[in-house]
Amino acid sequence: MSAYNPLLRLLRARSAVTLRLCRKVTTWSPVGAAFNAQAVRRSDLFRKNADFIKVAHPDPLYREAAEKTCINIGTTVEKLNTNVELCKSLKNLLDNEEIMAKLDPETRRVAELFMFDFEISGIHLDEKQRKEVVNLNVRLLDLSNKFLMGCHMPNRIDKRALPHHIHQHFINEGNYVQIGGLHADAPDDLVREVAYRIFLYSNGEMMHTLEELLSCRNKLARLVGYQSYSHRALKGTMAKSPDTVMNFLQLLTDKLKDRTEKDFEMMKDMKTKFNPRNADLMPWDHPYLSGVIRAERFNIEPSLYSPYFSLGACMEGLNSLFMQLFGVSLLAEQLNAGEVWSEDVRKLAVVHETEGLLGYIYCDFFYRPDKPHQDCHFTIRGGRLLDDGQYQLPVVVLMLNLPHPTRSAPTLLTPAMMENLFHEMGHAMHSMLGRTRYQHVTGTRCVTDFAEVPSILMEYFATDYRVINQFARHYQTGQPLPQSMVARLCESKKVCGAADTQLQIFYAVLDQIYHGKPQSRSTTDILIDMQQKYYGLPYVPNTAWQLRFSHLVGYGAKYYSYLMSRAVASMVWRQCFHKDPLSRETGERYRREMLAHGGGKEPMLMVEGMLQKRPSTEDFVDALVSDLDPDFETFIMDSDG
Repeated sequence: MSAYNPLLRLLRARSAVTLRLCRKVTTWSPVGAAFNAQAVRRSDLFRKNADFIKVAHPDPLYREAAEKTCINIGTTVEKLNTNVELCKSLKNLLDNEEIMAKLDPETRRVAELFMFDFEISGIHLDEKQRKEVVNLNVRLLDLSNKFLMGCHMPNRIDKRALPHHIHQHFINEGNYVQIGGLHADAPDDLVREVAYRIFLYSNGEMMHTLEELLSCRNKLARLVGYQSYSHRALKGTMAKSPDTVMNFLQLLTDKLKDRTEKDFEMMKDMKTKFNPRNADLMPWDHPYLSGVIRAERFNIEPSLYSPYFSLGACMEGLNSLFMQLFGVSLLAEQLNAGEVWSEDVRKLAVVHETEGLLGYIYCDFFYRPDKPHQDCHFTIRGGRLLDDGQYQLPVVVLMLNLPHPTRSAPTLLTPAMMENLFHEMGHAMHSMLGRTRYQHVTGTRCVTDFAEVPSILMEYFATDYRVINQFARHYQTGQPLPQSMVARLCESKKVCGAADTQLQIFYAVLDQIYHGKPQSRSTTDILIDMQQKYYGLPYVPNTAWQLRFSHLVGYGAKYYSYLMSRAVASMVWRQCFHKDPLSRETGERYRREMLAHGGGKEPMLMVEGMLQKRPSTEDFVDALVSDLDPDFETFIMDSDG
């Protein structure tokens, strides 16, 4: 163990406070029944985990205090990343060939990742410049928080400026109408248009915040020796460079061009049916009309599916799937007094048939006021090997916004809710099945363009009839969901899929340009240009969509990751799981090659190990395009029915 001591000391110096939870003796209950049962009142526990508390705690004072704590922790980390003595200790370790030869691959990678953190933080600079790096990072934390808050703030307009008949669609405050979203699903064209124009109306203060945020990021990158913030952010990812990302996005655009044009033509034809006098296709039409076309073509009204997707049934489906793939069970645990922050939170123990307890998942699944609208996964405590040889078990939280059960029915999920549940459980199992030596690379703590692969892969399982047929039963009659309905649902996702993907490409390109070489034009001028080149629907004057682009904070220069992760997941599904999605052999190989390593192995090596080849950019693009190809068996099935 002596060879590890230098790195262990370094890890301890940089580690954050972790929450220690000990398992009590408890009574197990079936996981499905636990999620279809009534809740029991509990109170808050996670007071030491600031990142989670600032989002989840029901008391706004706690959230505010946690926000300040996050900033303080971030400042401390940035100071550590410019600590010369720590860097010298690590460099001595890396330069010692005798010690390095004794280290396992994961330990070497963690050491290299720490050195990478030092380098991108400007450890090579003089003291004055290092202080400037710290100050820039502190300023960026403040700007990021300010921008995120502004992204979700509603806009107001005088009631008299709007037709009276649409007031009811928005929140009314005295003489004003408050608009806090795009109302993309509203059937009324005017409601969608008003929401789009008002919610996205340009705001001078927010514009200044965004421009300063981008400027500070560029200054930081240039100061520590990179051409742009994008070059700095992408080092170490699967893509590795902005050129690779732009090549990927451009090639995907080219391959989708004809399909995208056909999708927009379909939408325009549909709009002409609804409104012949105003048939021009606008940005506020895309989400609504694509949904209408899907529903009309495949009859996929969500209310037809929801009775088959009770939350309890879906959890039993996940339990069954994980048992077949990994030999893992989800077991509902009784809660101790004061253990959770809301009375409807459930606790699952993740137990392997031979390895025993792997970790805990707290399921905060139900809607409540002041809860984030976005589904998310939090690592409360990462897994790591302890000094005594025991393994520190990972603890995570999954947050969804599902409807509460009623007296007459359990919580019933729409197909989209069901897929989101599977998606987030993909993140959770990444955390549970990882067995890294160090917390720094545990579970989902890996590069951004790989982190979404396990969660997106779960979406493929969620739309495969062989998986769905194991759990989708009508909550009243017990009848299984017909295969034809599953097939129609899957095919419906491909309708207007090229246009949907092209919209994501536009967002990813915009993100790259914003974080590339500074340009002598405004962020809105850049948006107008990129929207014309990479989307096609017209820019709406006086709007500034970029001021609602909250992903610019957490995914700066990395928004492309969703598309690249989906490409990898598609390849893994088609090559490894499509033939038999319940194969234990394939599940074990997936765990061994991809899930077990967390961020402790170079991402492309994990992909290569699973696919038995190193995929090219063309392979990624072809995988995404092939996902949009129609399945003619579906049409045959429908015609036979």
